[in-house]
Amino acid sequence: MVSVLGLIGSLALLIYLTMRGINIIIAAVGSAVILALTGGLNLIDALTEDYMTGFTGFFKSWFLIFLLGAIFGKVMEDTKGAQAIAEWFKRRVGNKGAALAVVAAAAVMTYGGVSVYIVAFCIYPIAVSLFESANIPHRFIPAALVFGSISFTMTSPGSPEIQNLIPTEYFGTTPTAGGWIGVVGALMIMVLGGIAFQMMVNRAVRNGEVFQLPYERTEPIVQNEAKLPSIVIAILPLVTVVTVLNVLAKFIATQHAVIVALFAGSVIAWLLMYRNVKEHMKILSISVENALLAIANTSAVVGFGAVASKVPAFTSIVDGLTNMPGLEYAGLAIAVTIIAGITGSAAGGLGIALPLLAPIYMAQGLDPGAMHRISAFASGGLDSLPHNGYIVTTVQGVAKETHKAAYKPILVLSVIIPTIVLAVVVLMYTIF
Repeated sequence: MVSVLGLIGSLALLIYLTMRGINIIIAAVGSAVILALTGGLNLIDALTEDYMTGFTGFFKSWFLIFLLGAIFGKVMEDTKGAQAIAEWFKRRVGNKGAALAVVAAAAVMTYGGVSVYIVAFCIYPIAVSLFESANIPHRFIPAALVFGSISFTMTSPGSPEIQNLIPTEYFGTTPTAGGWIGVVGALMIMVLGGIAFQMMVNRAVRNGEVFQLPYERTEPIVQNEAKLPSIVIAILPLVTVVTVLNVLAKFIATQHAVIVALFAGSVIAWLLMYRNVKEHMKILSISVENALLAIANTSAVVGFGAVASKVPAFTSIVDGLTNMPGLEYAGLAIAVTIIAGITGSAAGGLGIALPLLAPIYMAQGLDPGAMHRISAFASGGLDSLPHNGYIVTTVQGVAKETHKAAYKPILVLSVIIPTIVLAVVVLMYTIF
């Protein structure tokens, strides 16, 4: 009982500290201390072995992909490719659809291979311009970025994001695994979320909310649109990434395929739009900083999850879920969802859950493609609680907002709706 209370209490503390604006690494380490003490673990071993093994293990496995994603994203930003995509959506929807234009731009960038963290840095300046011209409250920008980049694009079939790549390692699948049910699930999240988001924005505007920056503007946000590359040129690098990944993944390891794909996309983007770049080497310097920030935030909560995986309460939860006769898919979905919620990370949750769960469910003869897609969808629900590293970075670091002002629409779009759709997807895989 003490272990259960400690697990719940430490997670609550991590969320509380995050909501208060405490650095996510400090919050994760502090919460891990409480978790270790209440779970009967040796504190020194829990921090120096379990926590750091989780932290460094994730860092080692995925840093190159984070780095190449950051470089690709920075190239797309500096060549104005990202802005061209956003402006293309703006012209077609006008001010009334500005919020969904930001969602669409973020989704295109994410599905095109830009790391979800880097999408926030790329699209935010454009989002400010679009929201200001439409007089939409600034507090909705983080929700637009989160919804477009993690709610449906990172977990859908064919996505080059690591949340869709990790399951390939444990189920022997490809990024397109899951069949038509996976596509239907992604579309459900996209449509339901889009409707809900527009309703929330409209309600806020009717209540008199207006656009207002939470900080003092020091420089212009958007450059002259006349200098932007065409939409065809801007989108070609994204198409390159998705195509190269999904072709190469049939012949080589998926992690290797995504490295090649991101490198190819970066080269294509630079070759097609290099005239817009004034400081080429600065792209690499800023990309390294962005990649380190993104992976450090994620690794911090993965380390917390690694400590959590050692306490008795965690073992009891996993044992209970893996012994649900006739509800194997549901057990997998719930287990991944809970672990992703504890770690506050979709990738981190998958990295901890699948080494434990995949062998158990594979031995039962279940469909690997279905398990891949269920795991991916499950990772994208409770992971988006307030302590999620990407959400902390987007809300506080990029948009300079507070969780109090910005988190409610994120909760609806990235936790509630994806979790509901997950239940539907599990039912469909069970029936069909």
